[in-house]
Amino acid sequence: MRHPLVLDGAGVQLVPLGPEHAAPLVALVDDALWAGMSSPVPRGADDLAAWVATALETPGRLAFAVVGDDGTVRGSTSFYDVDHRVRRLEIGHTFYGRPWWGGPTNPATKLALLTQAFDGWGMARVALRADSRNARSLAAIARLGATAEGVLRSHRLAPDGTRGDTAYFSILADEWPAARAGLRARLGLPPVPGDV
Repeated sequence: MRHPLVLDGAGVQLVPLGPEHAAPLVALVDDALWAGMSSPVPRGADDLAAWVATALETPGRLAFAVVGDDGTVRGSTSFYDVDHRVRRLEIGHTFYGRPWWGGPTNPATKLALLTQAFDGWGMARVALRADSRNARSLAAIARLGATAEGVLRSHRLAPDGTRGDTAYFSILADEWPAARAGLRARLGLPPVPGDV
């Protein structure tokens, strides 16, 4: 769904995903990076443009391009399954180019998203999930301060028709101050009032 939301983070800005991001994003993608996604690996700008179009057409999904302070598109992420009545949402559809793996891009992006979710919208729960075989993503989610909830068996369908399991994590509103403090510390930012 199209949206006007722009989120500023430490060294990154999350801007509404649009067709103009297809070419820089596809340059970041390879088979190993895309492993665990439920859509086929985009092989060119047209494939990535179709992926962007799907993101924009999906109700309850707010998709972003992750842009560095230098203007470089580093990846993409989304809010999805947003339910303001129940006060819950998920963060996912996330990928970054390899040059930004293991650095501040993911914690900065997640800090911006989680701040909007909890402090901006008053969410009670934010969930994150990944293919249970994707050790890198699972470790990154755990480093956010998220709690592992369990594994949904045969929950994912890969583009080749094989099935996989989904590992679920969440952060609840009363856990957010500790998670926020951990993310801010990782980014070298001072604590804010209420951090644990």
